[in-house]
Amino acid sequence: MTSLFEDEITLFADLILPVPVPRLFTYRVPRTMAEMIKVGARVIVQFGKNRVITAVVANVHSNPPAQYQAKYILELLDDEPIVTNHQLELFKWVSEYYLCNIGEVLNVAMPAGLKITSQSRIQHNPEFDYEELLTDQERYILDEIKKHATLSYEEVARLVNQTNITAIIKSLVGKHAVILFEEVKERYQPKVVKKIRLTAPFTSETSLMQLTSSLDKTPKQQDILMRYLSHVPVYNHTELNQKGLDKTIFSKDDGVSDSALQTLIKKGVFEQFEIIVSRFSDIPLGSSAEVNLSKSQQTAFEQIHQSFAEKEVVLLHGITGSGKTEVYIELIKQALEGGTQVLFLLPEIALTTQIVVRLRKVFGDQMGIYHSKFSDNERVEVWKGILDGKFQFVVGVRSAIFLPFDNLGLIIVDEEHETSYKQHDPAPRYHARDVAVIMAYMHKAKTLLGSATPSLESYFHARSGRYGLVEMTERFGNAALPSFLLVDTKKEKKQRTMKNEFSSVLLEHLESNLNNKEQTILFQNRRGYSPYMQCEECSWISECNNCDVSLTYHMKVRELRCHYCGHKEEVPRNCPACGSTRVKTVGYGTEKIEDELHLLLPSARVQRMDLDTTRAKNAYQQIIQEFEQGGTDILVGTQMVSKGLDFDNVSMVGIFDADRIIHFPEFRASERAFQMLTQVSGRAGRRSDKPGKVLIQTANPAQKILERIIQNDYVGMYEAEIVEREQFHYPPFTRLIKLTVKHIDEATSKRAATVLAEKLTVNLGKSRVLGPEPPLVERVRNQFLFDILIKLEREKINFKAAKSFIQEKVIDILTDKTIKGVHIVIDVDCV
Repeated sequence: MTSLFEDEITLFADLILPVPVPRLFTYRVPRTMAEMIKVGARVIVQFGKNRVITAVVANVHSNPPAQYQAKYILELLDDEPIVTNHQLELFKWVSEYYLCNIGEVLNVAMPAGLKITSQSRIQHNPEFDYEELLTDQERYILDEIKKHATLSYEEVARLVNQTNITAIIKSLVGKHAVILFEEVKERYQPKVVKKIRLTAPFTSETSLMQLTSSLDKTPKQQDILMRYLSHVPVYNHTELNQKGLDKTIFSKDDGVSDSALQTLIKKGVFEQFEIIVSRFSDIPLGSSAEVNLSKSQQTAFEQIHQSFAEKEVVLLHGITGSGKTEVYIELIKQALEGGTQVLFLLPEIALTTQIVVRLRKVFGDQMGIYHSKFSDNERVEVWKGILDGKFQFVVGVRSAIFLPFDNLGLIIVDEEHETSYKQHDPAPRYHARDVAVIMAYMHKAKTLLGSATPSLESYFHARSGRYGLVEMTERFGNAALPSFLLVDTKKEKKQRTMKNEFSSVLLEHLESNLNNKEQTILFQNRRGYSPYMQCEECSWISECNNCDVSLTYHMKVRELRCHYCGHKEEVPRNCPACGSTRVKTVGYGTEKIEDELHLLLPSARVQRMDLDTTRAKNAYQQIIQEFEQGGTDILVGTQMVSKGLDFDNVSMVGIFDADRIIHFPEFRASERAFQMLTQVSGRAGRRSDKPGKVLIQTANPAQKILERIIQNDYVGMYEAEIVEREQFHYPPFTRLIKLTVKHIDEATSKRAATVLAEKLTVNLGKSRVLGPEPPLVERVRNQFLFDILIKLEREKINFKAAKSFIQEKVIDILTDKTIKGVHIVIDVDCV
C-alpha cells in the first residue's frame, strides 16, 4: 500500500527574524500550510527555548538545513504577502551596504503593530489536588485563576497588591498547582466605533408615533429617542438610520441617562453595532486648493521634467521661500495621474505639521502620513493602506523609506541636506536620502532632491553631471531675502551693554517687533536651561556618573539630566565637593532664554519648541498652530525651527550663539553652519510687504562663513570647501566608515581598538586608517569608546571588497577570547 504522502515534497522556508543574527534561519513548513505559504507573509516561530517571535518568509524551497534540525513554523499569519519583493530586495541591499544584519533592518522597517507579542499566562493544573500544601495567599491566587480560567502576571500582581510576584508564581509552579503558557496575540487592533440605530419595526412613521406615546411615562427614555431623531430623521431617510449614530453622542451629554439607553436596547427599540473606521478620519481635509505656479516655478517644473528624461536623480536648488513645495505638488499630481505611487520624505516630524495641511487640501484622503509620533496601530493602517491601494501617496520621515510600495514612480526628498535623515542608533545606520536613490532605481522611478542649502555631496554630483541640476533663485511673490545685522557680543560685553547673554541690539529689535505686532523666532541649538552647573568656590561641575559629559540643568522639572544616557539627578542644594551654597548655572539653553524673555519683556507671549516641549503626540501641531494664529510673539527653538516652516508674520530671526555652531570640531562645521544659519534665516520676511531681518550674535563678526551667509553665497562656500575636502581626502572624494569600539574597561577598549586598527592597516594602509582615538565624549553608559576612521577613495578602491575585509577583521576581534566583552559599532557613511 502506498503512502498518501509519498509524492509530497517537504517544504522549508528561509525566514528573516527581527533579531541581530547574521543569517536567515530555515524552518520546516507543516503540510497544512504548504499550499498557502508565500514569500513576504508573516509567520510565528519559536526562537531559542522559550521565545516566540514574528518572522517574514524570504524564500520557500525543499532543501533541509545541513547544520541543524529545522523546527516547524507554528502559525501562518497572512494569506497574502505583507512585505513586497521590492522591500525584501531593499532590506538585503541595506544590510549589505551598511554592514548590519537583515533582521536588524526588518526590525526597524516593520511597525511594531505588525509584530506578534507573547505574554506569559497562568492557568490551574487540573491534576493538582493538594491544596493543604498552599499558603493562604497561594490558595487565594489559585481560586482567582480557577474563576477567570487564566491570569497574566500583571493581573496576579494587582490581586495581591505587590509588584514582585515571581517568588509566589515559582512556588505555585514548584507545587504543580499551576501551569505557565505563552499566549500569542497580534498587536494591531483596528479602530472600532460603537453605534446605535433604531430596529426595523420602529422605522415607519406610525410605529414611531406609537413608540413616542408609549414612552410618555418614562421621560428619560423618550428624551433619548427625541435626541436620536434630531440627528437621524428617519421619516423620509431610512438609509440614514442604517448608518446609525455614534454612541459617544449620548455619553457626551450630561443630561442623558446611560441606563435609559441600555433599557431601550434591551426592549429592542435600539440596537448597538460596531464598525471599523480609519484612524485618520479626524484629520481635516480642508477645502480643495488650486495650485497656480509662478513663472519661475513653472520654469523649474519644466526643467525638472527635461532633466528626468536624461537623469534618474535631479537636485532642485531653490533659495529659502522660492516656493519649492508648489513645484513638488505639481510633480506629485502628475505622477498620481500617471497611475504610480509617490513618496515624499521630510527630515522632521515638525515639518509634517504644516506641510500635511497644505497637501491634504490638494490630495485629500488618498494621502497617508507616516512618522514616529503615530501609534503602532496608526502606522499599521498606513502600511496596510498602501498594500490595499488606499494610499497612493505617502508623506513621512526617514522610516517611511521601508513602506511596502510596489509601483513607485517618484520619490521627493525635501531638505535633502538634513542630518535627521541619518539614523545613528540602532542598526541599520542608514541615510534615508541615499537609500531613496537606490529604492527609486529598484522601482525604475525618479528621485528629486530639494534644498536651499544642498549637501556638498549632492551638489558635487549635480555639478559633475551625475545628477540633473535645476535652480530657483527668486523668492515667491517678489518677497526679498532678509537683511542681516551682525552683533558683536565681545564689544558689547566690554561696554557692559549686555543683559545676561542678550545684546542691547537684539533686545531693542525684539521690543520694536513687539510694538509692531510682528513675530520673532529666536534660535539656540541647545535645549535645557543651561549646559551645566558649577561651584564658584571650588569649580566643581555637575557630571554624569555613566558618561564623560556634564549634566544639563532643566529648570521646569528642577533636575539635572544627561542627554546621552538619560541619567537624572536632583539639583544639589550645595556643592557636593566643598559644601558651598554658591552653585550657579552656566551657559544658555532654550529653556533659560524663554525664562529670561519673561523677565526682560514681560508683555511678550513666549513659546518654546525643542525636544522637551514636543514629546507629546500633538505638541508640534499645537505650538505651530498657536504661532500661526498669532497667539505667540516670540518662538524660541532649537534646529526644529530652522526646517522649512512657513510663517507669514515672522519679520525677524535672532541667532543667539552662532560661534558655537561655526566652531564645532568636525570637518563639516562650515557646511553645517552655512546650512543651519541660512535655513533659520529663511524663516524671516516670507511676504513681499513685510521685509525680514536677521540678527546674528557673534564674538567675531569678521568670519568668512558669516560673510557668505549674509550674501547667500552657497556657491562660494561650496567652492572653498570642496578644495579642502579634496586636499584632506574627505567626502565626496572618499567614503568614510567609522568603527567605534566599546568596553566597560578603558584599557581593554583601547587594546581592542589598537589591535583592530593594526589588522586593518595591513591591507588598507596607514593613510586610510586613522586612529584609534577617543571621541569628544569618551565614555557613554559606563562604556569607554575609541573611534577608528577609515577613508576609502571613491575611484581607486573596490568598496564592496573593502567592506567585506573590514567586517572580517571586526569578527576577528569579537571572537578573540583574550578580549572578551567588546562591542563594535560599524557606521558606513558616518557623517
